[in-house]
Amino acid sequence: MNKKEILIIDICKEKLHYFEFVKPIEDILRKEKKRYFVKHYRDLTTKDLEKTEKIIICGTSLRDNEFLKDVERFKWIKKTDKKILGICGGMQIIGLVYGGKLKRKTEIGFFKENFKKKFLGLFGDEEVYHLHNNYVSFSREFEIFAGNKIVGAVKHKKREIYAVLFHPEVRQKDLIKNFYLMI
Repeated sequence: MNKKEILIIDICKEKLHYFEFVKPIEDILRKEKKRYFVKHYRDLTTKDLEKTEKIIICGTSLRDNEFLKDVERFKWIKKTDKKILGICGGMQIIGLVYGGKLKRKTEIGFFKENFKKKFLGLFGDEEVYHLHNNYVSFSREFEIFAGNKIVGAVKHKKREIYAVLFHPEVRQKDLIKNFYLMI
């Protein structure tokens, strides 16, 4: 494996959830002939992080919140120089690692998000798919690109760390492509 590979981090407790939240990301990368490998966050090693250049932290189902008990396992996010994209649960993890507060709000279905600035190819009004019970308030280290009361998309102000609360594997597949095409 070489540094051109993308690491996909699976945060699902239930194996069945992999097919809904991780496999669609794999399918996008496979279709584009991108090299990747998948690791469950509990099996992740320093070596895995070293041998990749980009990382996608996938989401999981509404009732699968086991990963929230293990946020300490993600402290490496603050130290790595890798480009990271957090999706839903991945966004929650990134926010919590940076000192954000977990808040409760269930959203299921298609919602309009207004991207005030270009964000991984998205701009203006976009219909996105939400499936979450929680969201995170973000520290001032992050710029908010979409969202009003609930933050929908952010980027770290100094690092290549992106996060979305919605599921781009459902409707915004180009967002994933734009992430892996970044130099």
